[in-house]
Amino acid sequence: MLMKLQHEQQQHYKHRGNPRNKEQEQEVLNWIFEVLGEKVPAGQYEDILKDGIVLCKLINKMAPGSVKKIQERGTNFQLMENVQRFQAAIKKYGVPEEEIFQTADLFERRNIPQVTLCLYSLGRTTQHHPEYNGPTLGPKMAEKNVREFTEEQLRAHNAELNLQMGYNKGASQSGHGGFGNTRHM
Repeated sequence: MLMKLQHEQQQHYKHRGNPRNKEQEQEVLNWIFEVLGEKVPAGQYEDILKDGIVLCKLINKMAPGSVKKIQERGTNFQLMENVQRFQAAIKKYGVPEEEIFQTADLFERRNIPQVTLCLYSLGRTTQHHPEYNGPTLGPKMAEKNVREFTEEQLRAHNAELNLQMGYNKGASQSGHGGFGNTRHM
């Protein structure tokens, strides 16, 4: 029965156009437990993260004191609060709000790829924190891309008239006849 349910969930994600990437999920788990200094436990990705305990420990390791209270056990509602505390902490840490998953995405397995995206974003955000010296996740962020132009190059551009400036080589609407009239050919 459990296998059938897992298969249905996987099919559900495939049909939503948001496929899961097992390699990325494993990379995220490896990163999390490397940061925590613990061995990756056996089990499914979403089951390891579902109660939010690991996530709260992760953000507390990166930014001590971010989550004051972690529910180690309790009702589903109490465990969901762990996930919500984690979400608030990573938002404060600098993860863009649009990349933070919804609680139901993880707790009810609605959108596990969004959870992975969020954790990659957290890993990337650590690069903006010089006090963080732990392992990294994902590509290195670009720093600066300063471009220098000479005065001559800037003037040459100002001499150009492009279509965005309204110049359209003599084409006009004269003879159109105004709005609402039919077009005579």
